Amino acid sequence: MLYQNLTQLIDLIDEPNKTACITIFNDNKERFTQAPGSLTKHQAWTGGYIDHLEEAMNIAYNMFEMMNNFRPLDFSLSDAILILFLHDLEKPFRYIEPKQEMNTEKEKKDFVQTIINKYSIILNDNHKNALHYIHGEGDDYSRTENIQKPLAAFIHLCDTTSARIWPDFPKGAKDIMV
Repeated sequence: MLYQNLTQLIDLIDEPNKTACITIFNDNKERFTQAPGSLTKHQAWTGGYIDHLEEAMNIAYNMFEMMNNFRPLDFSLSDAILILFLHDLEKPFRYIEPKQEMNTEKEKKDFVQTIINKYSIILNDNHKNALHYIHGEGDDYSRTENIQKPLAAFIHLCDTTSARIWPDFPKGAKDIMV
């Protein structure tokens, strides 16, 4: 298993979004490094936000080639890493002082969209669907149509694996990984 750090993973994103993501990270490094991945359910410790991002992105990194070789995927690894980088972008701003109040899913999504616009991140329809449905279809579920497209399903798998299968990872495990 290959395990990359956040900087190495962001480097896999195609330009111009790679530079925008690097700038977001650098502009908010203290928030990113201090924020928990969640308040209680996964990677809920100081720095857990980056641990969760790295974990979800590394799952994508290690699964993408295997799945794409099995059956060609209609998205790139860059697409998956980009959306995983953006998917919880509100958390460092909600959890670290000065905190920004975001109580509803709409407020969280609007905040993330504000950051996307501020840094001129370019999203195609596949990206937008994936960012919207990374946590599932929810009330938009349809018995006749796949609302969550393939990229959204793939990153949902990566995010859920990190948050629900390995919620306490890494807690010191990175130094023993090969």
